[in-house]
Amino acid sequence: MAKVLIVNAGSSSLKFKLFDMPKETVLADGEVERLNMPGSIVKIKYGDGKKYQTTEDKIDYERSAAIMLNNLKDLGVIDHLHDIDAVGNRVVAGSDIFDKVAKIDDDVLQQIVDLGEIAPIHNPVEAEYIKIIQRILPDTDQYAIFDSAFFKDVPEVNSIYGIPYELTEKFTIRRYGEHGINHGFITGQADELLGKKDAKLVTLHLGSGASVAAEKAGKCYDTSMGFTPMNGLVMGTRSGDVDPALVPFFMKRMGAKADEVIEMFNDRSGLLGVSGVSSDMRDLESSKDPRAQLALDMFVNRTVKYAASYITELGGVDAIVFSGGIGEHDQWVREEVCKKMAIFGIKLDAELNDQQKPGDLGTKDSSARILLIPANEELAMVRDVQGALK
Repeated sequence: MAKVLIVNAGSSSLKFKLFDMPKETVLADGEVERLNMPGSIVKIKYGDGKKYQTTEDKIDYERSAAIMLNNLKDLGVIDHLHDIDAVGNRVVAGSDIFDKVAKIDDDVLQQIVDLGEIAPIHNPVEAEYIKIIQRILPDTDQYAIFDSAFFKDVPEVNSIYGIPYELTEKFTIRRYGEHGINHGFITGQADELLGKKDAKLVTLHLGSGASVAAEKAGKCYDTSMGFTPMNGLVMGTRSGDVDPALVPFFMKRMGAKADEVIEMFNDRSGLLGVSGVSSDMRDLESSKDPRAQLALDMFVNRTVKYAASYITELGGVDAIVFSGGIGEHDQWVREEVCKKMAIFGIKLDAELNDQQKPGDLGTKDSSARILLIPANEELAMVRDVQGALK
């Protein structure tokens, strides 16, 4: 028996789950929302339906980690902090260096920091939490589980760019993708539901960060995100695909530095930048501002473009899989995406879509299954850590 803490750290939230392995029992499930902002919220579910919630202004990374660990003890989930046998950390960018779970030592940690160049919003924060937990739990082994690992099998025809090949090799330039932990998890779940190991899938991880992937026989064939997580769909604050010539254009016209333009593409673009209202789909769907509707339409449009192109690449599809916060909870988005892909014979059952229960949402005569599979990155991660502990 082992108690494994899974940490999923972001710039604005900290999510965590404590598992009792190998039974995969969730002992505690918590989140600290609105990090470094007024009205930070702590939510923890534990025991048999017990809940703990409190608010505190501007909880920072150090404080949130302390809250996470101290509450596990104070709420009686564990007796002592050293009861935690291992910690698994989600890390976005592993480049070509990490294609499986890695036990964290000084060298691995430094590589995670260095790869912040690829994922500047994610890797530095994830590395910071690893350091904080090392200080609090110096004798507990930590592991890194990489989002990019699932995309290691993407063939070169899809994974590299049309740049001089020697530069591709010299600097290891390729599509590294993101959300690979969840794309891999829902691929396995979909294969089980379909009862076949050679399924052709298009998986849609739709949330504030969003990506589309194509899978054949359990392996990734293509993905919308690129060298960095900025590529692909229009997202909450990320632009998605842009002409690279816009970087020098804005540098000249705005007097900006390259890093400032990239920051704009990452943090002030996407749904927020187009709408001028919000990066949250719920705010946009309730808004009467025409730019809010434009942002919504662009989100659906880009999702359909990628999904439809992947169906063509795969030579057909056995299932379309919706996952992620938007994919799981937004009936309108699922309806619009499926409506625009009706040319492929994809038909969504309106009643099942409204109920939005996990499972098949398609009609009986749909050419492909339409699956709603909730994201469960923490379960996928703890299984990786369990495998490393054996």
